[in-house]
Amino acid sequence: MTTTSTGIRLIVGLGNPGPQYEDTRHNAGVWFLNALARKLGTSLQTDKRFFGDLAKVKFQGEDVWLLFPTTYMNRSGQAVGALSKFFKIEPSEILVAHDELDMLPGQLKIKKGGGHAGHNGLRDIQAHIGTNDYWRARIGIGHPRTLNLQQGVADFVLHRPSTEQQQEIDFCVNVLLKHMDLVLNGQIAKATTQVHTEVDQAFKLRHAPPAK
Repeated sequence: MTTTSTGIRLIVGLGNPGPQYEDTRHNAGVWFLNALARKLGTSLQTDKRFFGDLAKVKFQGEDVWLLFPTTYMNRSGQAVGALSKFFKIEPSEILVAHDELDMLPGQLKIKKGGGHAGHNGLRDIQAHIGTNDYWRARIGIGHPRTLNLQQGVADFVLHRPSTEQQQEIDFCVNVLLKHMDLVLNGQIAKATTQVHTEVDQAFKLRHAPPAK
């Protein structure tokens, strides 16, 4: 897997603004972003120039931006496009954290490129920056069908996860946080291996069938 030479300069957490959405599955990316801001000793502040809540931190002498687009999910690219253009941030220097229907709670994958799989936030980011060649942290939230729920997808993502599901998602967020130094300094292949190994082993252990 390819790494960037300068590391990640923009980390985006996708979600919807407003207290009614804070704890919903669609805001998993924002949960990670806020946790990262706390780890880095900063907090996000509204910046209307970039259509979102924003923080800037220094990492090894370089500026790193944290961004929560507050335009609602389906217009997330407006914020990402505006900030990346203004600060001349390449797509390969962007990491977008988002909820992933195609993975169960407790699963997490880091990848570069790929399709948007119907995710409106990713779709709009690709439209605004003109490429899908950016990094994603895919935080599993499950799908109503795989979780045996009689909900439509739109309704599912805009509701809270169960307590058990929340614990699984929080675990993934914490694993990703632990390896963010590697991500930020460009060792993304190493970070990916470590994150995937830790998350996959824990998931298999928690979901192993009971011994007979």
